[in-house]
Amino acid sequence: MAPRPLISYEGKRVVVTGAYSGIGASLVELLKDAGADQIVVLDIKEPEANVDKFIETDMGNPVSIDAAISEITADDQAPVDVLFNNAGVAATLPADVVMRVNTLGLKRLTERLLPKMKSGGAIVNTASVAGNRWAEHVTEITALLAIDSWDEGVSWVADHAELVADGYFFSKESVQVYTMLTAKKATEHGLRINSVCPSPVDTPLLPAFRETMSDKIIDWAIETGAGRVATAEDQASALLFLGSDLASYVNGVNLLVDGGYTAALQMGQVSRPV
Repeated sequence: MAPRPLISYEGKRVVVTGAYSGIGASLVELLKDAGADQIVVLDIKEPEANVDKFIETDMGNPVSIDAAISEITADDQAPVDVLFNNAGVAATLPADVVMRVNTLGLKRLTERLLPKMKSGGAIVNTASVAGNRWAEHVTEITALLAIDSWDEGVSWVADHAELVADGYFFSKESVQVYTMLTAKKATEHGLRINSVCPSPVDTPLLPAFRETMSDKIIDWAIETGAGRVATAEDQASALLFLGSDLASYVNGVNLLVDGGYTAALQMGQVSRPV
């Protein structure tokens, strides 16, 4: 008799946002290998991978998100076991769009789906090391996350344009804070929520990050860590772990998957380039 795989998604219904390319596409392949019973993808583009269900969804549009939730939770559908909030955009787009997709859309989908998920399941967010300085803005971020109304959230972003800046760093700080804030609520539903915080990853978005952050910063972050750029599978593997039963007692954690970049920075072994 063959041994049971260490990580198995057999019998699980999984939702993944942003699976057209990059980390999300790699995650879909790992989920298929792990035997996921049903993979539902939410994205603006249909993934090339063969998934069980694709729902065209704009994660920056509340009407589109709500329509996707209705389809996911229809009476003839099994409850969701794992939600992977992976969709994200870079600061090559306007700051309000970045915040809508990376933070407000993630929050809306999670909070409307969480009460309907199967006990014992998990939510896993794709954050970033770009959000590591969340503690400097935790009061403001908490105020934003306390807003229930989509329109009021968008207005808050506009009113705090100087703080939000290009949107990317602040949006990922917000995802890290949201992960921690929601951990207690998740336990009340028999769920858990965590995030993965990647350093630069070799995906179709990397040129956009080089454009907005500069080659100098990106190359420094890569060399400070493992000395190589992360692959999509490096990050997808961490997501897969956090969504699996192996991580059943892990909750409210922002897992750094950065090749040691943050450790070196925090220990004063390297300095940020000027």
